[in-house]
Amino acid sequence: MTTDRSDDLRLLEEAIRAAGAVAHEYFTGHAETWEKTPGDPVTEADLAVDKLLNERLCGARPDYAWLSEETADDGKRHEAQRVWVVDPIDGTRAFVKRKPEYTVCAGLVEDGRPVLGAVFNPETDDLFLAEEGRGATHNGKALTTASPPAIEQAKLLTSRRTLETNGISPIPEAEFTFINSIAWRMVLVAAGRYDATISVKPKSDWDIAAAHLVATEAGYGCAAPDGKALVYNRADIRHTGVVVAAEPLFADIIRRLEGFPLSLDRD
Repeated sequence: MTTDRSDDLRLLEEAIRAAGAVAHEYFTGHAETWEKTPGDPVTEADLAVDKLLNERLCGARPDYAWLSEETADDGKRHEAQRVWVVDPIDGTRAFVKRKPEYTVCAGLVEDGRPVLGAVFNPETDDLFLAEEGRGATHNGKALTTASPPAIEQAKLLTSRRTLETNGISPIPEAEFTFINSIAWRMVLVAAGRYDATISVKPKSDWDIAAAHLVATEAGYGCAAPDGKALVYNRADIRHTGVVVAAEPLFADIIRRLEGFPLSLDRD
């Protein structure tokens, strides 16, 4: 089955809004919570949102494969041309603490790169959409690239765990704000609210694929902390982290991170 990307984007937007409504119901109500592994929480909301997105997206596009944080990988993605890459709740720790800093994320990956992306924060009603080669929008308004300040005056986003785990900051003179959801941090940079986001802790495809496209279609650089391109839907879906910023700040941050310890091993 051949479809136009614009049709896929409309499908994606409808699905992500419906999924956000489900997440919001749990956020304002009650969601059972447990740990998949020590320190790695999951809730009823994660599973409910995952189920809805799978039904909406794969139901409409049965020849597209599926990769999600909350679904066992059946391996079909290795043979598929197109793969939905989904994080039902990015920022589950924030969700559990009732902090409005989580997002519902879904993207479409083709030949190792994201070609569609949607990142939605149901609590702030911020919806970011992107289509490869056609730009990115925030609540329907086209995103453009903001001119960044010098690195010493930059407002940077990271997670507290990134700095606490490593015990050092690669940019000690910059102002840091801590937000848990990496996708939320990435799109906040794309919206011009902050100058850059840095993560030097392992991320998976579902954490960053959708927000990656939003950032790059808005004109921002997006790469691994060592400057290497991010490639998706490989056998190993892990990445050593991510950096998002506009030039020349992006290049300055990558230089600052040279030699910084990176690993694919999670804490």
